[in-house]
Amino acid sequence: MKNTNEDASTQDLDPQSDHSSDYLAQPQPRRLRGFAATAVGINSTGKGKKEREKEKEQTKLRERHRRAITSRMLAGLRQYGNFPLPARADMNDVLAALAREAGWIVDADGTTYRQCLPPSHMGSFVARSVESQLSGGSLRTSSVKETLENQPPILRIDECLSPASIDSVVIAERDSKNGKYPSVSPVNSVDCLEADQLMQDIHSGVHDNDFNCTPYVPVYTKLPAGIINKFCQLMDPEDIRQELIHIKSLNIDGVVVDCWWGIVEGWSPQKYVWSGYRELFNIIREFKLKLQVVMAFHECGGNDSSDALISLPQWVLNIGKDNQDIFFTDREGRRNTECLSWGIDKERVLKGRTGIEVYFDMMRSFRTEFDDLFAEGLIDAVEIGLGASGELKYPSFSERMGWRYPGIGEFQCYDKYLQHSLRRAAKLRGHSFGARGPDNAGHYNSMPHETGFFCERGDYDNYYGRFFLHWYSQTLIDHADNVLSLASLAFEETKIIVKIPAVYWWYKTPSHAAELTAGYHNPTNQDGYSPVFEVLRKHAVTMKFVCLGFNLSSQDANESLVDPEGLSWQVLNSAWERGLVTAGENALFCYDRERYKRLVEMAKPRNDPDQRHFSFFVYQQPSLLQGNVCLSELDFFIKCMHGEMTGHM
Repeated sequence: MKNTNEDASTQDLDPQSDHSSDYLAQPQPRRLRGFAATAVGINSTGKGKKEREKEKEQTKLRERHRRAITSRMLAGLRQYGNFPLPARADMNDVLAALAREAGWIVDADGTTYRQCLPPSHMGSFVARSVESQLSGGSLRTSSVKETLENQPPILRIDECLSPASIDSVVIAERDSKNGKYPSVSPVNSVDCLEADQLMQDIHSGVHDNDFNCTPYVPVYTKLPAGIINKFCQLMDPEDIRQELIHIKSLNIDGVVVDCWWGIVEGWSPQKYVWSGYRELFNIIREFKLKLQVVMAFHECGGNDSSDALISLPQWVLNIGKDNQDIFFTDREGRRNTECLSWGIDKERVLKGRTGIEVYFDMMRSFRTEFDDLFAEGLIDAVEIGLGASGELKYPSFSERMGWRYPGIGEFQCYDKYLQHSLRRAAKLRGHSFGARGPDNAGHYNSMPHETGFFCERGDYDNYYGRFFLHWYSQTLIDHADNVLSLASLAFEETKIIVKIPAVYWWYKTPSHAAELTAGYHNPTNQDGYSPVFEVLRKHAVTMKFVCLGFNLSSQDANESLVDPEGLSWQVLNSAWERGLVTAGENALFCYDRERYKRLVEMAKPRNDPDQRHFSFFVYQQPSLLQGNVCLSELDFFIKCMHGEMTGHM
């Protein structure tokens, strides 16, 4: 009888039975209740897991969207309000900056109160901007205060808004007609335009001040690359002396000399010739100038359709004829001989040596050859070339391959060594689909919105895109780490410099496409420079940033959505927050005072509360003997950098 009842009970559990739900609702024996709970639990667990994964992914998307909005807000405050916000600012930093701008005092613990400033303080901050709006010639403290209180604020935020409400700012969608991104400038109202004009007035007032007693920033100038021929012979010593006479007369602190791998080890492996550089350095010593040298492991003059002025060593090019994969390669299989692929950093393909061993051997040879100049302090720093143009970047913008500004460039990871590294990384992550480069990233001269990878909500931000870009940027970071580890051994107790590029075009788009192809995983919702700077801090090197030094045309800014100021803010603040020593170098030649002023302002920003500034500045220019350099303007620039300029800007 017992067995019969159990069989009947079991049949009632049949999901097809009309009475199954009624039965489960009734009190059950312990064994059957456990069985029923398990059956229902299995179904609910699978469904619940999918729901949790879906909700988790939606939460990630909302968080990325929130960060993107916050990033644009902070960029707008930095660029248009000139707020000194840190690279990883939060809403507390924003509120504190706005409160201080409105005249409030904000202590470190958050205590906020209003305090009248002394007349001298108030005059130094707003006198010139207010004076331009008042008819009277003199200003009293009371009138200045009244004007400040009546002036429309630079940014208005309703007191009842919470940070979550601020984050809900609506971002304009891409224009569906032409497929281009709109400008993300926050200056689009009458009040904002008036505030922007006020900031311009304040800046013009600052520019009218002198640079006397500002921090002393040493200025170096770079000597031309062609002064030493491919046989390591100094071409014209007398011309060099005349050049150095001009440099010395302008009170320039020192010179920078490129030591080309293609010259020093040009013909046979591990056969180094330094004779031309020895003669050059002895002449520089006569003028008592400081000397910085560059370990240039790239070619010179080859980033166009003409032949390279200084190529890689001939024996390396001979190896490349049989094994072209030692060079960076684009998706079409074209090889770029500007520098060696980072895929061979640990591959013994260079006459039994790896890539980093080749670099280390040259650095060690230089250190041994010029030990006397290091001992007497003539050589005060060594810059390590880490990629294309001596900068830490992939050769993604090669004019020889057809690139023209403002193209997004192409990924350079298709040699067999980097492809093997990508497959290995994908296997470790269990991503078989990730063992390839993107097939929808366009070509050298594409625009972001023309590609499926870089467009808004494109593949750059999906699972595959994030995996690939992380691997691509990590390869750059690993290369820097490996080479700098050996450079620290070769140049112990000597200042080491690394040059960081300024890839400013398409900076206002969500993907930052040009930075991605250059090797910096820096889309709107991520800081791609901080992991690079962590490696630089590990090796205690100086970060030298390439400075633009001039305003782009409005047409150029609209077409390629450039933001050199925003990029500079991000890079410099990220470096300063990590305690890095920074320096600068102009990207293009300067011929007018306006560009000089911008370089000075970048080298030692007036509005930085911590008074941070460059440790030195390298000024690139044509030869002073060519006659196309205005010496009076250059003299003005150098005096401003030295903190000696007492005239009006």
